[in-house]
Amino acid sequence: MLLVASSRLTATGIAKSYGATVALDNVSLSIASGQVHALLGENGAGKSTLVKILSGVVRPNTGAIRLEQKLYEPRSILDARQFGVATAFQELSLPPNLLVYQALLLPKLPKTLAGIVSKPRCEDAADDILKRHNIADVSVRDRISDLSLAQRQRLEIARAMNHATSLLVLDEPTAALTDVDWLFSLIRERTSSGLSVLYISHRLAEVRQLCSRATVLRNGRSVADVDLVQATDSDIFKMMVGRSEGAERPASRKTLHNDTLALELSELRGSKLNGVSLGLRKGEILGVAGLEGQGQREMFRSIVGLEAITSGSISVSGALQSIGNPGVALKQGIAFVPEERKVDGIFPSLSTACNIVVPIFSQISTAGLITPVQESEAAQTKSGSVDLSLRYLDFAISDLSGGNQQKAILARALITGAPTLLLYDPTRGVDVGTKEAIYAAIRDFAAQGGSVLMYSSELPEIVQLADRCLVIYGGTVFAEFSGDDIQEEALVAALTGHHGDKLGAEHRINA
Repeated sequence: MLLVASSRLTATGIAKSYGATVALDNVSLSIASGQVHALLGENGAGKSTLVKILSGVVRPNTGAIRLEQKLYEPRSILDARQFGVATAFQELSLPPNLLVYQALLLPKLPKTLAGIVSKPRCEDAADDILKRHNIADVSVRDRISDLSLAQRQRLEIARAMNHATSLLVLDEPTAALTDVDWLFSLIRERTSSGLSVLYISHRLAEVRQLCSRATVLRNGRSVADVDLVQATDSDIFKMMVGRSEGAERPASRKTLHNDTLALELSELRGSKLNGVSLGLRKGEILGVAGLEGQGQREMFRSIVGLEAITSGSISVSGALQSIGNPGVALKQGIAFVPEERKVDGIFPSLSTACNIVVPIFSQISTAGLITPVQESEAAQTKSGSVDLSLRYLDFAISDLSGGNQQKAILARALITGAPTLLLYDPTRGVDVGTKEAIYAAIRDFAAQGGSVLMYSSELPEIVQLADRCLVIYGGTVFAEFSGDDIQEEALVAALTGHHGDKLGAEHRINA
């Protein structure tokens, strides 16, 4: 491995196993002072395990890490902070019941001379953190649960930056951000003062903007340390997965449009919704695009009963429905894959197989009882559909990578047999290989007559998958595109409420 001069942190021979499962095997890494260094690899390559080791969450079985030429062996997140190492994790860790000032300052809340926590001093200290990190749309008195995903992501990053004096670890930091320039500006400001950053992202365009070098992991091993100026995207992809990008990409699905509606929304109004109307046809992949806060999240949650609607109607297969919760939605043939794996998607203490078969317990149990063997056998019927390795079925789902967790959640939706899928940002924070597996599963589901309503924060994903695309702006459907008209340039214009030269009147709705 190529070592960088004036290294801030060096890791050599790092190995970590969980029983018979080898997560890391002889991994080495070197990060220079003031450098933004990328860590690349597919989901399951070992990135999360290495992040946990650097953050003090777990300890390696073998190997050594040196920080500022001294042995670095953190035993907890707080211990790592004492060394100036802080992490913004991919799965957001801010407790939803806390207020912003508590989340930013814990476990050390400012106290009075009498040893009592001083709320004014806490609020002042937290407000200073928000100002230094250019966060103007959040109050220190806000509750975390009331904030959007993007706001929570920014707080997670700001908290880590506030503690990092030596090394900042950013794990998929832009997965939920709408304004990446905010983050890039802060990173450049801090690295100019000497802070080192380990940057984990599946978005190579971002990596190239920020990073000069990258370490590539594959199957738990560090396979390369590369100069990003010299390495092409194709080179990097080959290092990550051992094949060329797109070598196994499925062919485009033949469009199966018909006029039969699987789902219809009529003038839906409620929280951030201002009269949304749409029709999802059977056998169709209907994409939804929208900037943060335009109502797309509320629309998806309203369909499955997680948000109240004040007026309008929802029809399933032509029949009006009153849907009060996701269980009722599932009985009506609608399965929902939510945006947050960790909070809304998984039962972390249960096995992967159990997580997949939860919706069909009553169908596979015997006299109300179910065995691990029954769970595993049932889960196997859909694990192949999402390219989820059978060896993961017995693992606790919390031990899986984010990408494999997402595959399991999609398998759970498929195993219900629901003819309609609602997918909210289904590939957020997953690698290229996992994206291809999810794309293939979505295409196959639609090819068999299933209907998919899918929101994605990544426009290339919409362009690649959708038969039609609706742009949500100001709480309503602002524009519609279909077929070859689904192009990024036109979508970008519509996302901001504008109609450019390539966005003609035929695409305007409620303009």
